[in-house]
Amino acid sequence: MSATRGKAGEREQLDLFRALPGELAPRDAQDLMAYPFFSLAKTHRTRPIDFKSGDVTIRVEAVPEHGMATIWDADILVWAASQIVEARDHGLRTSRLMAATPYEILTFIGRGTSVRDYHRLKAALDRLQSTTIATSIRQLSERRMHRFSWINEWKERLDQNGRPLGLELIVPDWFYAAVMDDALVLTIDRAYFGLTGGLERWLYRLVRKHGGRQRTGWRFDFRHLHLKSGSLSPFKRFAFELRDIVRRQPLPGYALFIEVEVRGRTLLAFEPAPCGKPVEALVLSGTCTIVPSGTRPSCYREPKPGLSHGRKTGIRALNLESNQESNSLAGKRPSADNVAGR
Repeated sequence: MSATRGKAGEREQLDLFRALPGELAPRDAQDLMAYPFFSLAKTHRTRPIDFKSGDVTIRVEAVPEHGMATIWDADILVWAASQIVEARDHGLRTSRLMAATPYEILTFIGRGTSVRDYHRLKAALDRLQSTTIATSIRQLSERRMHRFSWINEWKERLDQNGRPLGLELIVPDWFYAAVMDDALVLTIDRAYFGLTGGLERWLYRLVRKHGGRQRTGWRFDFRHLHLKSGSLSPFKRFAFELRDIVRRQPLPGYALFIEVEVRGRTLLAFEPAPCGKPVEALVLSGTCTIVPSGTRPSCYREPKPGLSHGRKTGIRALNLESNQESNSLAGKRPSADNVAGR
């Protein structure tokens, strides 16, 4: 009874925020982009994520009935962040209590609108609501933990005749505070929603967060990336999949490279791609300056080698700010400022 009264009390204290119409720029919370908060697999995961790096501690737990919220489920949080930021920027009142139709959410995140898609949306909401997170991020002390679920509650709205009106959901304080802080939100490429692999989706968010529009790019150690992903895949499998992503170059706006140090440590390097598009894995020799209609000339640029052995390019800084453990042995110069921008 007390839990029911608590939920009712929270709803009564919140103003209802109706989703804004029109095509909004997708925004993501940087904390969600930088750390392992979601399952990267489409299969049912109940094994917790335990992550600790410096003063950051994260534990994500799932219930057997629904499993852990996935990185595809996180698209709903991207929708929520985009709505809140857009309203805030236009001087409108925002709220953690949000109302929208399934159609509005599904079309924003690039999904279909069939009955099957509607059922999948509800299943995603269930996973977001039942997944619990405990983290020290944005707490005064690393020993203090903030525990929450991605969605406090959600429900279907009906009219007086029992016809569906849409959905209502309440996002948690921790997420809402991050979204309302302009410095903690980044705009992402809409092409992100078209990425089909969990690892490449996670990698895009990490690259966007740490690389932003930094011209000189960044580097990450493979093993640190494995730890940071929260993936259940063995390291060898994880490294194989990373190499395949580098081969395919699917990340919108970024080019990926593999660098191997003399002592054998493998690094993933990335930098902004020309025209905001991925660099083609293969460019035909003798490509002329004439390009297809609608393509800027700079898009045809010879890609850099995908693998370098001990070569110091001098253009990509080690990501010392967010990757101290991984790069402590190799870092011989300070990292460049992250000028990601919104």
